Parts: sequence; C-alpha cells; structure tokens
Amino acid sequence: MANRHLARTIVLQSLFEWDFGQMQPGAYLDILKRNIAEFAPEIAKEDFAERLIEGVVRKQPVIDQIIGKAAPEWPVEKIGLPDRNVLRIGLYELLFGNRDEVPPKVAINEAIELAKKFGGDNTGRFINGVLGAVYKELGEPDKDQVSSKKKPIQIDESKLPIEKKAGAVVYSDKDGVIRLAFVHDVFGYWTLAKGGISNDENEEAGVIREIKDELGIDVEVVEKLGENTYIASHPEKGKIKKNVILFLVKAEFGELHLESTGGLDGAEWFELGEIHNLKMYDDIIPIITKAVSIITSK
Repeated sequence: MANRHLARTIVLQSLFEWDFGQMQPGAYLDILKRNIAEFAPEIAKEDFAERLIEGVVRKQPVIDQIIGKAAPEWPVEKIGLPDRNVLRIGLYELLFGNRDEVPPKVAINEAIELAKKFGGDNTGRFINGVLGAVYKELGEPDKDQVSSKKKPIQIDESKLPIEKKAGAVVYSDKDGVIRLAFVHDVFGYWTLAKGGISNDENEEAGVIREIKDELGIDVEVVEKLGENTYIASHPEKGKIKKNVILFLVKAEFGELHLESTGGLDGAEWFELGEIHNLKMYDDIIPIITKAVSIITSK
C-alpha cells in the first residue's frame, strides 16, 4: 500500500510536468519513467504507476468534463496545475479504476492526502468537495464500509442550506407507441432531465421551464411522482441539502435539442421495451417504474 501511495505521488509529479509542457502526445510515459528512476526506483518493477497514468491520460477529456459538472464555478483551465491533476487521478480511480484493487473511499482519501501534501491551504477541502459530489452521483458505492476507527459524523440537517431542483419522467404517446426521454450524463448513465428552481418558484412551472431549457420541448404536467432529499458536498459551500421534486410530464414526440452543458452529452427517446437495457442510477428506477405504471394504466 505504501508503494501505491508513492506511485500516485510520482504519477502526480509526472502529470504536472506533462500538463505544464502542454500535454505532448506520448511524452507522459517518458516523464514517468524518468521520475521513477530518479525518485522512486523501488517501484520500477511494478506496473501500478504506469497503468494509472495511462488511464488518466486516456480518460482525461471525459474526466475534465466531469470536473466541469461537479465544480461549475471552477473551469478546468483555471484550476491550479497540482489541484487539477490530483482531481484527474482521484476521478480516474473513483470512476474507471478496479474497485477490488482501489475501493472508492480509498481513491478519495488518497486524492485528499495528495492534495494536502502538494496543494494550497484550501486544496484538500476543494478536492474532497468535488470527489464527494461525484461519489454521491454514483450512488455512494461501498458507503457502508466504515472504518472501525472512525465514527460517522453527525450532521444537523436543519442547519444546512437547501438547493431545490425539479425533474421529470418525460413521455410521449404517438400512434400507440409510448416512449420516454432521458438524458445521458458524462458519468455514462441515462437519467432524468432536471434543473434548479428557486425556493419560492411554483414547482410545476419550474419543471416545465427546466425541461424546455434542457431538452428544447414543451411539456404538460400529468402528476407529481414524489420527492428525493439527500445531503451532498459542494466544493465551495460544503454540505448542502438537495431537494428534488419529480413529476410525470407528457410531450409531443419529436426531436430533442440538448442544452449545451458540461454535465450532459446526449438525449434520446426510448420505447418501453428498450429501457431495461439502459445503464441507470439505482435511485431513479423506482420513479421510472411508478411512471410507467401510471402511463400504461391510462
């Protein structure tokens, strides 16, 4: 384990140098090998560092998109070189790494340790916030694996700021064929269209506006499906409470026009028989099931 921590340190150093040198194709491996020979010859026979840097570089465009979604106030190019490369390592291990080899919580903790060692005074909190937000989006895999040495932190939810969102299961019924519209996010999941609304905004008006903005289509609200409240980590604001109100809405079948955003990369209609093949977050499956039950009973 100590060797892997050292390997991550050398990978970070190499990515920093590669990034500073304007990311010349293929140069990162030569940089890595030179740094291993000079600073960590004891890991030369292992392939962990090489696999890690190759994975980060290969997935770097997608990872940078994810950083843009998780920390929209901080464009990647404006994040300091050490910080953004710590994020790239942490996100690669969290999203694309072998979880048997590096569990999600280990990936996050290792990135935070790198941030504390090589970043500024607030880097650790920033890295923790971004990775925590992504971890939440993933459904907190292995979240029950709590260290026996640590007690869960108790959070007073009543004192947390609230961020309100409205989302919807969007459906159409054309010539007897029922279709649902989903958006595809940069994490690789098909999910529900949603967006932020103000705390005093009418929820139905808010979801109609958000679907129009995100998919470019007009909808009418059929009924409310439920609410989902959870605690999330914001890179700058810290812990916040997110309240998502979900609706079933109906639209005319037609072309979808996805809003330009760093967090989404696709939007499509799917017939009911195609939905079970889609990669989706576990927490929206009951909502979709409820919506389909309502639609098919009409």
